[in-house]
Amino acid sequence: MNPKNELPSLVVKPLPLNSVIGIVGGGQLGRMSAMAASRLGFRTHVIAKNMDDPGVQVSHSATIGAFDDPAALRRFADAVDVVTFEFENISANGLDVLSEMKPVRPSGSILRISQDREQEKTFLGSIGVPVAPWRVVTSRADLKTAAEAVGYPFILKTTRLGYDGKGQFRVRDASQLDEAFATLSPKPLVAEGMVDFAMEVSVMVARGLDGTIRCFDVTENRHASGILDVSLAPARITEELAAQAHDMARRIAEGLDLVGIMGVEMFVGRTGDVLVNEVAPRPHNSGHWTMDACPCDQFEMHIRAVTGLPLPEVNRHSDAVMKNLVGPDDMALWPEIVATQGLIPHLYGKREARIGRKMGHVNALFPKGSLPGEFGVQTALGPLGSAE
Repeated sequence: MNPKNELPSLVVKPLPLNSVIGIVGGGQLGRMSAMAASRLGFRTHVIAKNMDDPGVQVSHSATIGAFDDPAALRRFADAVDVVTFEFENISANGLDVLSEMKPVRPSGSILRISQDREQEKTFLGSIGVPVAPWRVVTSRADLKTAAEAVGYPFILKTTRLGYDGKGQFRVRDASQLDEAFATLSPKPLVAEGMVDFAMEVSVMVARGLDGTIRCFDVTENRHASGILDVSLAPARITEELAAQAHDMARRIAEGLDLVGIMGVEMFVGRTGDVLVNEVAPRPHNSGHWTMDACPCDQFEMHIRAVTGLPLPEVNRHSDAVMKNLVGPDDMALWPEIVATQGLIPHLYGKREARIGRKMGHVNALFPKGSLPGEFGVQTALGPLGSAE
């Protein structure tokens, strides 16, 4: 670990107990952040669209309104001491309004970068963090030029409002260019070269008000239908690659002047290189394993950072497998899930199990250093293992 991250560079006065943390967004990440805040003696106030949203269910109070409604934002700001957010598809302009009244952590400028793939990739390049080949596409002519530059096949993505595989089109050859360009909006778009990767990984990195940086262990991620399916901690990569991934995450956190937690998604190439895919300045689905495998999980680390509390060393006491519960198919297995020894369930309080909707997750723990092979993972997941 970089020694300069071991000692706080600033003396920070934490928020006092019973201070109110304002959370923009009422989804499951807000829910689990609110629960962590409560354990640390803080209160939470969520601004959300519905009274029954997962985050509202467990918060002390809430403002119901739009994220870009100045009147609702002012009511919200009046009720809190510091502001954070739980997902990126919110109004950066709304965060600007809030920042005039209360501290916003992470900052709206970081949100703007993470919301826009063009800005995000430009920033990563500016600090020397490698990414896959990419080109901006504003017209049909740009798309042809981009295709020639990055090569087939490639992924065409919206620059904004894409998550869980949405806003993407895999272009196999030139015959699909017209369809891809017409299908995706809003423009501009980003064409990304396909990466021949051995695995997808991520790092949860937290940075405090005093500049202290903590990185959780690199996590191996598997997706299904564009949605994260399973995470394995630690990722089955060499120590050298893990150190490289941690170094990139630290550089990004410092470059952004991050306060809070951030997920950094990466590709590990078959030739041993590591490329950054995207960043998410908030708690992240691939960090849910920390809830049961670490004394201080990603949500507590985030709350500590935004309130000025010290960030403890990361201490993973167990290896872990996280499996998302998605849609009606996984939830139909709920009776078997809660009856399976070793599965630790976390539900999000959503009433309707729609196709593709994350309803919760389960964690399975193993003694540190004994993460099993594929058969052992599937066996530990019980009914969910056979569903893959």
